[in-house]
Amino acid sequence: MSDLKIIAVIPARYAATRFPAKLMGMLGDKTVIRTTYENTLKTNLFDDVFVVTDSDIIHNDITRHGGKAIMSIKEHETGSDRIAEAIEKLDCDIVINVQGDEPFVQKEPLEKLISVFKEDSTIDVATLMQKLENWEQIQDPNYVKVLFDKDYNALYFSRSPIPYPREKEFNADYYEHIGVYAFKKDALLNFSKLPMLQNEKAEKIECIRYLEYGMKIKLIQTEYMGVEIDTEEDLIQANKLLSKNRQ
Repeated sequence: MSDLKIIAVIPARYAATRFPAKLMGMLGDKTVIRTTYENTLKTNLFDDVFVVTDSDIIHNDITRHGGKAIMSIKEHETGSDRIAEAIEKLDCDIVINVQGDEPFVQKEPLEKLISVFKEDSTIDVATLMQKLENWEQIQDPNYVKVLFDKDYNALYFSRSPIPYPREKEFNADYYEHIGVYAFKKDALLNFSKLPMLQNEKAEKIECIRYLEYGMKIKLIQTEYMGVEIDTEEDLIQANKLLSKNRQ
């Protein structure tokens, strides 16, 4: 699988519950979504990079600066469904989903995701995780936790602390799922045709659908530092980090 055609797709919804229009917030002299797009391009890992959006505002922000954007036609419940619609007719083998609110995207973790498919043709999806040390974050349902087997294949994703420490003195390691994915094109298109089952509906975690239908997800551990922009406070922190990086 050495001659894989690999593209990056950045799903970008204009609406956001906690921070409306966050992707059009300013990070230095560029919007968050444009920063994410340009930093993804700069990795030089991809044959093509696209933003997929439901918003004319986001579409225009990308295209007027020379970028590539695709308008979503339908309403979608998940980012994966939105990407599946966009890439159905594109020529590609592997699709990397870069989150639009992760402007400090880095080359190394994306490179590791791509390498999974070159090393193991049985994998359908690869995604990132990082170790959680803070017990408040471990208990926080906004931090999605993941369990995996000895070969780093995903067993389950949950908003609850997993594994549950029945004996309180037991010190378990906890890992946060980071929503950056790499998909085989066929697996992604298949995903979009499958109905949600109970566990995905309950947890509201889209990657559970792959597991419920027997597809394999490989976990890659990373120190994926940066700022994910979910709130106005996050945007303030991101601008501070940007200023620091430019010094």
